[in-house]
Amino acid sequence: MDAIEALKTRRSVRAYRSEPVPRQIIEDIVDCGRLAATAINVQPWEFIVVTEPKMLRIIAETTDHGKFIAQVAACVVVLCRDTKYYLEDGSAATQNILLAARAHGLGSCWVAGDKKPYASDICHLVRAPQGYKLVSLVPMGYPAETPVQTKRPLADVLHWERY
Repeated sequence: MDAIEALKTRRSVRAYRSEPVPRQIIEDIVDCGRLAATAINVQPWEFIVVTEPKMLRIIAETTDHGKFIAQVAACVVVLCRDTKYYLEDGSAATQNILLAARAHGLGSCWVAGDKKPYASDICHLVRAPQGYKLVSLVPMGYPAETPVQTKRPLADVLHWERY
């Protein structure tokens, strides 16, 4: 799948088939996150891939809008050192992960981390070192649904020269 197709067809998936995702695919997806844009090349990120069913259930129970994480093949925990632009850098890495998952034929969903009341609980659960913040959780797997989401038309959001 080319980049434009991945960008235009990516949707948030919350229902997954039970088959595992090969490790080399997950590694390629995380590698795409690692290669994201980063302010002054700080690269503050660390990625923890969780595949153990018990841990996935605990993560799911800890979140407010991620209960489906208990059913996924893998969940990427995106952490960043608490730097000036950690949220922007971690968000860029998260977006790359979402798009790479789509390019590999997987479904995924961005589950918020930063500023959530459970962020420190997740950091503790995955044994993140002191000074790291949870940016996002990215559950992924083979989709059991094909979500259709209506997006605002380009003509409604594109402005030239001024609003």
